[in-house]
Amino acid sequence: MYYVYIIECKDKTLYTGWTVNLEKRLARHNEGKGAKYTRSRYPVQLKYFERATSKSEACRREYEIKQMSRAEKIKLINFGK
Repeated sequence: MYYVYIIECKDKTLYTGWTVNLEKRLARHNEGKGAKYTRSRYPVQLKYFERATSKSEACRREYEIKQMSRAEKIKLINFGK
């Protein structure tokens, strides 16, 4: 199983990524060992995730979300609640 996720960094910015182990990936972000973008912006908080059945599907969805405006991402987060 693959996951596409949105996290909120301590500076209130949003970061989108994909992983096969969501718990482990969040822990890495919060240890300052995640993506370069989040290394200076942790701690982070999971705001949204969705499952994907393949790596290509996860990467495609990650790209789609990254093309969204902040307002669109917030709508997606709120819709998922």
